Amino acid sequence: MSSHCHTSALLLVFMALAVSGAEQSEERNCDVIGDESSESQMERALLNKLEPLSHMRFNVTVEKGKTENYVYQFRVCREVNSTAHDYGGLVQTDRQNGKTTVIGRINETQVFNGSDWIMLIYKGGDSYGSHCSGEKRRAVIMISCKRGVTASSFSIISEEREKEQECFYLFEMDSSVACPAENSHLSVGSILLITFASLIAVYIIGGFLYQRLVVGAKGMEQFPHFAFWQDLGNLVADGCDFVCRSKPRNAPAAYRGVGDDQLGEESEERDDHLLPM
Repeated sequence: MSSHCHTSALLLVFMALAVSGAEQSEERNCDVIGDESSESQMERALLNKLEPLSHMRFNVTVEKGKTENYVYQFRVCREVNSTAHDYGGLVQTDRQNGKTTVIGRINETQVFNGSDWIMLIYKGGDSYGSHCSGEKRRAVIMISCKRGVTASSFSIISEEREKEQECFYLFEMDSSVACPAENSHLSVGSILLITFASLIAVYIIGGFLYQRLVVGAKGMEQFPHFAFWQDLGNLVADGCDFVCRSKPRNAPAAYRGVGDDQLGEESEERDDHLLPM
């Protein structure tokens, strides 16, 4: 009995460890600055729009002479290093000494957009030293529209740290998630033409199957209403003849033919003056 209890206890411990590990491995998402009640629907919609990029990692290396050699790591609404639990969404690593600096954190996120771009801002980074009055760093990422590309061209544009306040790191990248929805370019005429062509296809295919399978027709008679279409040319010609001719139908022709009968008749008329009086 004691052995059974011991086994059950071990199972409970393993289950608790598994649940704890799953909770720790769960990645944090962007948290817009302010209370949840103050988040606008636009901000939530933009974060959802950026979700396809959340499983990707972006890196860029910046080297300026022998004094600056940095690697910047960026993730969209995820921590760069989830085991550090520092909410770092954009992190700078000094390649010379391995020092890591958080430029912006995902728990202090701002997001807004324009017609073909999305601006993502991570605030609450590590404090500056002697620059910018010692304020906290922040990262500004401009995501521009580029159709057909999930994400590319991640790069750093500049670091503004010569001001007393409101310093920032500016990055940019291209992605199709920033593009507006494409409107349908089909005109009313195109829609009507497609509808008409579809109806014709249904008529021909459906009529063919009916004539072949139900009526038992063979050859050209399998075509629906074959007799009507066969006479259509004559009907159209008669209609054009009736509508387009301006003279009465019983009026004589304006010219004489050149057949043998007309030639013979004209010859007799010309010989009348040779007969004796």
